[in-house]
Amino acid sequence: MKTNWPEMMKDLGVSLKDLRAGAPDVMKGFSAMAQAALAPKALDTKTKELISLAIAVAIRCDDCIAFHTKAAIEQGATRDEVMETLGMAVYMGAGPSVMYAAHVAEAYGQLAPKA
Repeated sequence: MKTNWPEMMKDLGVSLKDLRAGAPDVMKGFSAMAQAALAPKALDTKTKELISLAIAVAIRCDDCIAFHTKAAIEQGATRDEVMETLGMAVYMGAGPSVMYAAHVAEAYGQLAPKA
């Protein structure tokens, strides 16, 4: 079954908007934490997005895969960098991570600008 990653992200955006309206203080706190975690310090933001992507694969979160694939692309991650990240996710997460790494490959193909 092929996932339409851009459509999934659009649909999820509606649900997240509802969540932000229903739990604004929690979501403001989560947003502040995300901004602090992603701020470039010893690691640049692209590296942090690749780490997030590997964790998304290892914990088997398709929604996380969608958002962090897109964010990694926006930070300039190349296909080779994403694939190497997936290699680490598979190494750390074994067989189930192989299946979710395939999801990232599909998402990257749909979300990356065409050459």
